[in-house]
Amino acid sequence: MSNPKNKAGTPPIKSPSRSSRRATSYDVARAAGVSQSAVSRCFAPGASIAPATRERIIKVAVELGYQPNALAQGLISGRTNMVAVIISNLTNLYYPEVLAELSRQLTTRDIRVLLFSLNAESDVDAVLDQVWRHSVDGVISAARLSDAQIRLFGEHDVPLVLYNRTSKSAPAASVCCDSAAGERDLVERLLAAGHRRFAVIAGPADSYVGEERRSAALNRLEEAGITDVPVTRGDFSYDSGRAGVHAIMATGALPDALICVSDLMAIGAMDAARIDLGIAIPETLSIVGFDGSGPARWANYDLTSIRQPVRRMTDAAVAMLIERIEDRDTSAERRLFAGELLSGHSARLG
Repeated sequence: MSNPKNKAGTPPIKSPSRSSRRATSYDVARAAGVSQSAVSRCFAPGASIAPATRERIIKVAVELGYQPNALAQGLISGRTNMVAVIISNLTNLYYPEVLAELSRQLTTRDIRVLLFSLNAESDVDAVLDQVWRHSVDGVISAARLSDAQIRLFGEHDVPLVLYNRTSKSAPAASVCCDSAAGERDLVERLLAAGHRRFAVIAGPADSYVGEERRSAALNRLEEAGITDVPVTRGDFSYDSGRAGVHAIMATGALPDALICVSDLMAIGAMDAARIDLGIAIPETLSIVGFDGSGPARWANYDLTSIRQPVRRMTDAAVAMLIERIEDRDTSAERRLFAGELLSGHSARLG
């Protein structure tokens, strides 16, 4: 019995039974009258294939309900199209924005994000073995890595870009906001406004950016002859900022300027000062933060802070990683971005 033919004189395409199996690239190749490698090229970004052939393959693929298998494509290309992002899950208003931007930009490049979240930056050892096991194409790390850990990426041939981190001696590409310059700018303006009694709510000792900001603030104050500066540590959370104010006041210190190394701790500090202790802000106490996160701009806080250029930094981080995935010989480089002063009503500035 002859096969029925359509108007074009060719047998109609028969879709594999939904109950039996999914359509494969071989099914598409047979129905479209092309090789299986042509089907693979059709769905590989940037691959060379004639427009007419591509159109025919896509038409058949739609009719058969064919979807390219990411794992199979990875075996052919030698890539997994997965990028790992290592980030601390400490309560920080800034990092969700960073993660959202990284995910958006990688997704537009058809790259999936494998997220590794740390309780503390010093926990990074625990996730590196998982990173190697997943055979990711590259890594963006917003957590501190030792020079020895950075060298492991070279040994595993996994491209690495550090986000808001740098290495001491191991070669690594990095994207950073100039936190030290931003913190010094805040201190300069507080000094110019006449503040002389300072206190600092720092971050965890293992936080790279937290320590960079703490050191920059204390160094600038020392240059101004101010060395008696109470320092308490928080974990970047609202509660630790609120508790930090009470810890400082318990020492008998009565600062007229409080430097917090993150916005969320500064917001907690503002509530402690105003609600718990009845201190007028900024008339009696000026409070500054760092990051420029959305909630810091809420009218009830209007926090003076330094905003990091998240979009520009994530653009650079993704571009640098893709460049290194495509060319392993690309040399290490550091891109430094200036922060923007947000002059709110939480501090008196000069």
